[in-house]
Amino acid sequence: MNILLWVLQIALAFLSISGGAFQIFKLDDLRKNVAAMRALPRGLWAFFGAFACIAGVCLILPGALGFLPALTAIAALALAVEQAVISASYLKYGDRPPLPYSMAMTLMAAFIAYGRF
Repeated sequence: MNILLWVLQIALAFLSISGGAFQIFKLDDLRKNVAAMRALPRGLWAFFGAFACIAGVCLILPGALGFLPALTAIAALALAVEQAVISASYLKYGDRPPLPYSMAMTLMAAFIAYGRF
């Protein structure tokens, strides 16, 4: 189970950091195709992106370094909540293409949080 959690943590960290960086630096490209990104303020999406990057780092470093390993579970739970909020905004504005990605991240983060708590 520990190996599965580590594999999922690494995959989710990669998705979180890359997706968060994309939300921060390429938001104008995303706004062209995603209605939720046009409807909500730019600063909120930048916050979501920065939060995802920090959570992605916290999925790996505490466990790898053996320093505050509980932070991994907290980061996974926080990421699950953030992705659930983003998924809800996609549903509200009718954005179907990014929804499976966001829901998959929500489920992965929730599973990691459950496994690490």
